[in-house]
Amino acid sequence: MRNLLTFLSLCVILLLSFSCRKDFTSIPSSGNLTFSTDTVFLDTVFSNISSSTYALKVYNPSSDDINIPSINLGRQDSYYRLNVDGQPGTSFQNILLRGKDSLYIFIEGTINYASESPLYTDSIVFDAGDKLQDVKLVTLVQDAHFIYVNNEIDTDTITPYFISNASTRKIHYLTDEEIAIFNDEANQKSIVIYGYCGLASGKTLTIAKNKKIHFHKNSALVIEKDASLIANGTLDEKITIEGDRLEPEFSEIPGQWEAIWLRAGSKNNSLNHISIRNGAFGIVCDSLSTDGSTPTLSINNAEIYNNSEYGILANHSNITAENLVIGNTRNASLAIVNGGTYDVNHATFANYWSGSIRRASTVQIGNTKVFDFPEETSTNLSVSITNSAIDGNSGQELFLEKNESDTFDYLFQNCAIKFTNTSSDPLYDFTDTNHYIEILLNGSANYFDTSLNEFIIGEESDFINKADATNAARTPLDILEVDRTSAPDIGAYQHIIFPTEE
Repeated sequence: MRNLLTFLSLCVILLLSFSCRKDFTSIPSSGNLTFSTDTVFLDTVFSNISSSTYALKVYNPSSDDINIPSINLGRQDSYYRLNVDGQPGTSFQNILLRGKDSLYIFIEGTINYASESPLYTDSIVFDAGDKLQDVKLVTLVQDAHFIYVNNEIDTDTITPYFISNASTRKIHYLTDEEIAIFNDEANQKSIVIYGYCGLASGKTLTIAKNKKIHFHKNSALVIEKDASLIANGTLDEKITIEGDRLEPEFSEIPGQWEAIWLRAGSKNNSLNHISIRNGAFGIVCDSLSTDGSTPTLSINNAEIYNNSEYGILANHSNITAENLVIGNTRNASLAIVNGGTYDVNHATFANYWSGSIRRASTVQIGNTKVFDFPEETSTNLSVSITNSAIDGNSGQELFLEKNESDTFDYLFQNCAIKFTNTSSDPLYDFTDTNHYIEILLNGSANYFDTSLNEFIIGEESDFINKADATNAARTPLDILEVDRTSAPDIGAYQHIIFPTEE
């Protein structure tokens, strides 16, 4: 027992001696510090938007405990901020560092582009005089047009029904001057949206080719009744829509913004050659257009990737789609609820989500009433999906759900469908030619890289020359504008020969 007490007492003394960091004798730094890097690159940021936090490790290579007299930013009014060994600030004195030990300095920046050139630089300066050492800080800053909710002026509110337990948001309706920015081809500045921004009834928002639109956290674009969204991208000058964090580590992070919301009664929405990435919902498309026959949304040559909820959530809508690719999503890539009318040709729905447990099949189609849909409104469904892939990393990638009172018309023709489960439900009778024609069941796609949402198919794909020629003639060029009329492949892409690794 005495030995145990002696051992515990020694442990307590040792722990106390090591925990008292400042209770040791030190000598001034001799200017021989070493660093994990000589330059910290803080990647690209937008003007006035904070960067990510970057780390610099400072080493004391000697055996002596030292005192660093000062650690400062080089500029007097720097746009950078530091945290040295747990203390925030821009200037620090008498920093103690044990022999053969190290400390972390964390760096952030919020830079005003209007005051600086696109390349903003500073340095972290250690000590002074003949013992001075420094580490360079470099950030590339992009200027942008910022469109945001002004809490004092914008008093209208909106509640996104599709987000669980969503709070009411204030909404800013775009002015005519702001609308013009989106269609100004000569102005190459990015557009950054803060909060919920809307297009008022009767107006049209046209997005010019090559535009880059970025959403801040919890932001969305809302198209109101009798308003229209037109995106005029091209193959070489695609429109890109994503979050406002430009650092490489954010390039594949879902859920950075909320949605493009085409509300009930919005009309003639047309999206062409557009890439939508890293939102919660890529597109939410609500009820039938005013006349009930014209599509609410025509979407062609479009890519929708990395959404934390759905790629497209279609709520009793009317959508036509060609050369549409919807990739990795935590729920469904395409979810159709409350019925509606849908015509899809040469699409690739491929969900290989790996960020967490997937919650749904790649394609969900239903005419059951959800989202408090009005009881007196029918949920009739008419859906045709041709020459398309419904694929992913689960056993059942097609889910159908019908009510017994409303129409449930569905047709899949020359589609590749992943469905390895067994089911006695007649909805999944793939031999029923009233609903399934020339189906490729559980074929191998041979995608280039599912983890990076690169769903072009290779020469070993089972999809090759399995599409219907008549429907292919409706969409004669694939998403990369390769002719598919002579030997059409299933999906949005004609196959290629993958490059060999050297």
